[in-house]
Amino acid sequence: MSGVTRTVKKGRPVLTLFLLLVLLGSGSVVIQRFLPPPITFLMVSRAVGGEGLSYRWRSLDDISPRLVQAVIASEDATFCAHSGFDMKAIERALKANARSEKRGSGRIRGGSTISQQTAKNAFLWPGRDWIRKGLEAGYTVAIEAVWGKRRIMEVYLNVAEWAPGVYGAEAASQHWFGKSASELSSREAARLAAILPSPRRYSASSPGPYVRRRTARIQAAMGTVREQGLAACVAR
Repeated sequence: MSGVTRTVKKGRPVLTLFLLLVLLGSGSVVIQRFLPPPITFLMVSRAVGGEGLSYRWRSLDDISPRLVQAVIASEDATFCAHSGFDMKAIERALKANARSEKRGSGRIRGGSTISQQTAKNAFLWPGRDWIRKGLEAGYTVAIEAVWGKRRIMEVYLNVAEWAPGVYGAEAASQHWFGKSASELSSREAARLAAILPSPRRYSASSPGPYVRRRTARIQAAMGTVREQGLAACVAR
């Protein structure tokens, strides 16, 4: 048996596994285009750690459009314009992280879009390794092609973590404000968006100075989102 033949045979299990993962991933993307996602890797890991699990799926029609405006204003102003990746935001993040590394501050800035965050939250495990980032990119392309913007936003708002053990807009609204996600005011929606970068650290119902300042900026930016139609791809 030649060396080439042995190499090919050794590589077959790896190729088979890769193709199987691709098929499973593709099937999962198609299924979740129509059905609510099951609990995610993050939900399971947090629940196993003793944080509990509050996850209540709601249609986008049952979530206040103010929350859509707030997360676009705070997380991804070009959500309706990009195809999954905001290259300018990524470039800015890389430059900011390089400066932080030189100063030794250790602060890491992200450049992920809402589409990327949705792909990560819905399909992948927590972490920053390169394998996960590569899979995140693949899933981002897939959901942009198969789901469309409205479904991406719907899943994003339903699987995002908003407090320890609290996932999705409905559970977050009940947890922080004691009301349904359909009843959120502009300020409440802005507060929920304000704590998204660190939902395990900040409070939406009793905000400190940082969250109050961030809430005010997000509320102002929500006006721009409305005036310029930056959430038009989500509206019906």
